[in-house]
Amino acid sequence: MRRTLIKSATVISMDDAIGDLSGGDVLVEGNRIADVRPSIDLGSGAAEAEIVDGTGRIIIPGLINAHMHTWQTGLRGFAANWTLLEYFRRMHAGLATVFQPADIHIATLVGALNQINHGVTTLVDWCHNNPTPDHTDAAVRGLIESGIRAAFFHGSPKPEPKPGEPHFSEVPHPRREVERLLAGPLATRDGLVTLGLAILGPHYSTLDVAMHDFRLAREFKLIASMHQGGGPAKTQGGWERLIEAGLVGTGVNVVHGNDLPDELLDRMIDLGVSFSVTPENEMIQGHGFPITGRLLNRGVRPTIGIDLESVLAGDLLSAARVALSMQRALDNAESRKASGAIPATTTIAVREALCWITTEGARMLGREHQIGSLTPGKLADLVIINASDLNLYPVHDPLATVVMQTSLANIEAVMIGGVWKKRNGRLLAEGLETKKELLAQSGRRLVQDIERQGGAA
Repeated sequence: MRRTLIKSATVISMDDAIGDLSGGDVLVEGNRIADVRPSIDLGSGAAEAEIVDGTGRIIIPGLINAHMHTWQTGLRGFAANWTLLEYFRRMHAGLATVFQPADIHIATLVGALNQINHGVTTLVDWCHNNPTPDHTDAAVRGLIESGIRAAFFHGSPKPEPKPGEPHFSEVPHPRREVERLLAGPLATRDGLVTLGLAILGPHYSTLDVAMHDFRLAREFKLIASMHQGGGPAKTQGGWERLIEAGLVGTGVNVVHGNDLPDELLDRMIDLGVSFSVTPENEMIQGHGFPITGRLLNRGVRPTIGIDLESVLAGDLLSAARVALSMQRALDNAESRKASGAIPATTTIAVREALCWITTEGARMLGREHQIGSLTPGKLADLVIINASDLNLYPVHDPLATVVMQTSLANIEAVMIGGVWKKRNGRLLAEGLETKKELLAQSGRRLVQDIERQGGAA
């Protein structure tokens, strides 16, 4: 069995029973964490193990990106100046319609590799540009080839209907595709890549479709994730009807949720709904302020996602930092309004933000027993940060260093399931330059094709 021992590092375990260790060791055996404590002695077995010197390093659990449309990687920055309404028109009704399976594949592959490079070991890939099974299979293949742990949330495209076609809001999620994926590449419920459903939800579908999709997810015991927000809802009172039908509960995931009324938010929380916030994109495109504080005030933590690399960078630590900073700013402003002074102490500690992108992501996926913390018995997904780098040194508070100061430049190594995916600051991916060129060719062709059709690019 393959064994790796990382010695003498600062360990932020995110496991309350283990805590943080200033000079800790992490032992990996096979694909799992075997031990986390100071001074692990392998005895005679040390000669057969890989020993890694962790001096000057910080080890954290692998990060969990709770929401990203990875299929847009080839259009990086293209939508940076668009509001949400422009995005609907120019991306979903425009550029998305000229994607071929090869475009989906290379975007998903390179996007997933970039996430690994940033320290993400689990990616929720919310794929809603898959008009054919070939598009879907191309996305799944890209995730598998990247080596990332992923939840592939199977969605549906949102073009403008052609004459005689129904609007996408009237189209139920395709049962046949769910059955096909569960019988094929995503059959294993705890494998490296698993299946979830990216459904329309009551904000973007008719009530009949929402009922169908919620029941479909429950029948197959899959997470049902949906966008909530961005203009008026398609179905007024839809959530109330779904709750009355007993279809809302654990396994339902709401993305954004900026305009949810307090009473409905309370009911959702009581029923066990999880929430994924994409803070930077929500503020850029006009969703509204993230609901981070509204959740925290109710005793619930959000998960955090990137959302769109067509708009912003794929750096999850930065996204968590934005969520933290924005909510602190809102809290400070509220305190000034109420009392004329800023709060006596900060309202959110930095540890909270790291929870959002580790333990909470695992809980949202129902995999808290497998990932999210450095706990013996869990899968060996971890990140090593070089805390000796100029922008981090000296380290007074390792938690603050990770959340408030760490960038891509400091992610020295990434391990997924006991296998190194990045070492010594270098992503271990073959043919990366070729992949980058294929991605660039795809992006250029997509823009050219939509322009030739007189589209909205």
